[in-house]
Amino acid sequence: MIETVAPEIQEYAQKFTTPESGILQELLEKTYGERTDKSMLSGFYQGRLLSMFSRMIGPRRILEVGTYVGYSALCLAEGLTDDGKIITLDVDEETNAIARQFWSRSLLQDKIDARLGNALEIIPTLDETFDLVFIDADKPNYFNYYQQVFPKLRIGGMVIADNVLWSGRVLEAAKGAETDDNTQALYEFSRKVHADERVSNILLAVRDGLMVVRKERE
Repeated sequence: MIETVAPEIQEYAQKFTTPESGILQELLEKTYGERTDKSMLSGFYQGRLLSMFSRMIGPRRILEVGTYVGYSALCLAEGLTDDGKIITLDVDEETNAIARQFWSRSLLQDKIDARLGNALEIIPTLDETFDLVFIDADKPNYFNYYQQVFPKLRIGGMVIADNVLWSGRVLEAAKGAETDDNTQALYEFSRKVHADERVSNILLAVRDGLMVVRKERE
């Protein structure tokens, strides 16, 4: 695993970052303290970045592909307009139950629309125009999700995809080395997005990498 930022620098950056809400802190502590898959959580620093992006955009509609325990949905919901809504998709009933438990205690609960099922089957049924899309689900389908949501994203809207650095393993794929399916899929996703002339994009070396994409034209 490659550290993109020295731990001391990361700790310093977090020290000068606006704190999260109490319910987010409680959800973070529960996840880190009880779950073996805790690395899937966006975490404090990335969560604050997602919240900041959302607040800057002021979205009316957000789509999240990959709910996990609902932490990132709460972060993204912080920037929604008064009549805004985030639709979040996942297939895991257990983690979804945890998410709903914490959402029910939040003032943002009415803005969160959680749906269980295969995202590739649900996305085509959504009759919405999205301002912001966050992809953080099964890696081999990243580009499939991107292709499905793109027609539903407004011009000027943004797609953010998590884990695109994959602990540095994508460097091997970029060199043409044989890698596992997840690593290869993430490398191909970044390569294809970068080649898409309809968008502008930047890969942020934050946590495990965020690909930030702005739709410029159809």
